[in-house]
Amino acid sequence: MPRFTANLSFLFAELPFEKRFAAAAEAGFVGVEYIGAYDMPLSTVKSLLDENGLEQVLFNLPAGDWEAGDRGLACRPGREDAFRDSVVKALDYAAATDCKMLHCMAGLMGKGEDSGELARLYCDNLLYAADLADQAGVDILIEPINPLDMPGYLLNSVEQAAVILEQLDHPRLKLQFDIYHAQIVGGNIAARLDKHIDSIAHVQVAGAPGRHEPDSGELNYPFLFYMLDRIGYGGWIGCEYKPHGKTEDGLGWVRPWMPKPGA
Repeated sequence: MPRFTANLSFLFAELPFEKRFAAAAEAGFVGVEYIGAYDMPLSTVKSLLDENGLEQVLFNLPAGDWEAGDRGLACRPGREDAFRDSVVKALDYAAATDCKMLHCMAGLMGKGEDSGELARLYCDNLLYAADLADQAGVDILIEPINPLDMPGYLLNSVEQAAVILEQLDHPRLKLQFDIYHAQIVGGNIAARLDKHIDSIAHVQVAGAPGRHEPDSGELNYPFLFYMLDRIGYGGWIGCEYKPHGKTEDGLGWVRPWMPKPGA
């Protein structure tokens, strides 16, 4: 039976961030994920989780200055010190919240930059992060993001990610398989989930196209959920989509999969 997390950077966006934890718990979620909560004290984040009986499943390393256009630091030349600081900060938050997975965003390629050089820096930084995370018992995840939603992002396909993971061969480096992004870049989701299952530590879902509720697009998610069970996926499934309206009004798709009260 799949286990679902509410991505609080996407769901319950009609509420202030700190109130989304209670909303997720009231909706029946037992796990949460989000981009990051680095503007909140560690003690506040921990309290919000504990008060609402929630497990912190995943969040991102600090991605740099988002408003200025940063989408991760790992491939950015000259930002090595900032990246290393981001790893330390993320691991502090992971320790405080007992979170065992951190997503490391690759970053954007600049015009005229050598993608090979950026990829080498990205891999070096991934190994640095994985070595530190290993000491803390935390996995570092990499996620391909489609170039339509995020033009210039270094890592676009599951196949690119698989090559990186194979070459680096670090036990703490894993794949974050976002089905929405993978559908846009390559499709053939069932076969690719099956092929890469051994390296997948986290799955995310959204309807494609549109990135709305999973029952709104072209993908047969009930089939994919049953398939994930069949091939032995025991991790979480992150609900990372943009609700058409109020979040609660669009949760009908997930109700059959949620744990029954008292179960």
